[in-house]
Amino acid sequence: MSVFTLAKEHLDVLEEKKLKSNPKLIEKTIRNDDFYSLDQKDMQYFLRVADVLYRYGKAIISDKEYDDKETWYKENHPESHLYDVVQSDLRESGKTVKLPKKMLSTDKAYSKKEIEKWLDRILKAALNLNINHDEIMIRVTPKLDGYAAYDDGSMLYTRGDGVNGQDITRAFERGLKVKKNGTRGLGAGEIVIDKKYFDKNLSEYFENSRNIQAAIIAEKNVDDKVMKAINDGACVFYPFSLIDNWTGHYKELLNDFDNIVEKIWNAVPYDVDGVILEAIDSQIKNNMGATRKFHRWQIAFKRNDESAEVEVVSVTPQTSRTGRVTPVAELVPTRISGATISRATVHHYKMVKSTGVGPGAVLKVVRSGLVIPKIEEVIKPVEPQLPQYCPSCQSHLIWESDHLICPNKSDCPAQTENTLVHFFKTLGNNDGFGPKNVEKMTNLGIRHIHDVYSIKEHQFASYGFGDKTSKNLFDQLQASRNIEIEDWRFLSAFGVSRLGGGNCERLLQYYSLRELFEATVEDIAKLDGFATVSAEAIVEGLANIKEEFLKVYGLGFNLSITTKHSEQEGSSSPIAGSTIVFTGTMLQGKRGDMEKHAKSLGAKVGKSVTSKTTYLVAGEKVGETKINGARDKGVEVISEQEYLDLIN
Repeated sequence: MSVFTLAKEHLDVLEEKKLKSNPKLIEKTIRNDDFYSLDQKDMQYFLRVADVLYRYGKAIISDKEYDDKETWYKENHPESHLYDVVQSDLRESGKTVKLPKKMLSTDKAYSKKEIEKWLDRILKAALNLNINHDEIMIRVTPKLDGYAAYDDGSMLYTRGDGVNGQDITRAFERGLKVKKNGTRGLGAGEIVIDKKYFDKNLSEYFENSRNIQAAIIAEKNVDDKVMKAINDGACVFYPFSLIDNWTGHYKELLNDFDNIVEKIWNAVPYDVDGVILEAIDSQIKNNMGATRKFHRWQIAFKRNDESAEVEVVSVTPQTSRTGRVTPVAELVPTRISGATISRATVHHYKMVKSTGVGPGAVLKVVRSGLVIPKIEEVIKPVEPQLPQYCPSCQSHLIWESDHLICPNKSDCPAQTENTLVHFFKTLGNNDGFGPKNVEKMTNLGIRHIHDVYSIKEHQFASYGFGDKTSKNLFDQLQASRNIEIEDWRFLSAFGVSRLGGGNCERLLQYYSLRELFEATVEDIAKLDGFATVSAEAIVEGLANIKEEFLKVYGLGFNLSITTKHSEQEGSSSPIAGSTIVFTGTMLQGKRGDMEKHAKSLGAKVGKSVTSKTTYLVAGEKVGETKINGARDKGVEVISEQEYLDLIN
């Protein structure tokens, strides 16, 4: 992705949709690739903005990026009902009407391997129904990149949120025709425009075809050029039931996958952003059913394919708010998909080092779906140039997995704001010190955690806070010291590289907080779960924060001490040695308390499911994706009650 700034066209859409509250958050998130460090509310705002801009033909992230972020968000915040605020095509003012039939979205895959996993689920359903595998047929159709709608014969509806849409029958009244001389009332389809017609007659006046599709259904007078496109038959409503397709046995699909996809992708003269695969057996469809969002018997296969070869002028290091130093490739300005590309980030410095990205290198840059470009391949490598020092604070950089990291969490200007936000967010026992309030303070010179705790109640007013807010912030600071928190959580709040909550807890099973700062690389590398590279990063990171840590520690926080490893040995509980992940809403107590209790019984508690996970304990409101993903990894999924029965 390139260094990114929202353009006026983006801001105009956000203003129209009343989403212009924090465009700087969007820009920072895309620039620094730190979506996963946002709080829940900001994550939801980001996804809503990305969704709306995509539907206005002004996408800011790729489909895959959006899908990955949306999936992660919903799995980690199942209670937030994200579906209620995204995936809505409702753009016109007017009365909302119920659709005659639900129009669900389509799940997506970006590799043949993902398609094979989907087919495995089809085969499993067939086995349950005693359907012979020789009878399983798959239909493949183009995935039209148009404006989704539903025609019941008397009314044309927008897809809306999949349940409720709006009446846009006016499109037919303006002369819109059904493709292939089809009759009205053929159900779901897309409003599309012929690509060649658009390029020849309309590309000079409209940025992309999605703008045309939206203009066709506009309540106000339609542009004369759009009306001519309708009258010329270039704009049509294309029902899915009439669309060109390939239908055949699933084995034939797998054996000739690339050719079949290529043929169907190019089967129609309209914009296409993938192909749809679906089982056609009605018994299988009924058996597999649907999630709240997708039909399980259907999936879309997508790929990136708009690219150009671009020469690198230089590679500039940029330190993000999380301490990662991101390599930004300055490019010879090159036109791709109607836009001039001059910068793109390399994924990380490991890629710079291993693939030879530097001045004079030639890259294959992809810009699919009119979104931010990405480097797909290094065609001509050169000798790379790796920075040794942070461009923001000149600290010596360290390697963390694929990334170069600035370990100076306390005094690096690029990281100051994130360090403060991370500290209070990780403590989790206070309120009021989110990104906006912290930004106010850092803009006026607050740089360190201990500086925040030195602010008196009356002094908050000088940072732009009202009397009531000032008192609340002061009270919350006191609360954060008085409310009991775990010592590992306190250490993790300082944001040292390789010291997330799990590693902090493991280390504090062997060392006290003060003792840990005296541990050597060799000491830490001896412990289970710590390699030499990790130990080196931890020791250097601890050295960088030691002065600040001792100042904050000296303020007298109420810390509960981690049980030492020697006291845990010999546990005979039924979950001793197991790795457990808790997800969803628990009914018998807070998830945090259950995690703490599980650890006291000798279990390891993870935050995400891996092949090493023993149990996924699923509470209420857990998505099918997460449960199916766990089972695919061979993890036993149990309910909260089954877990309680197990430990009792």
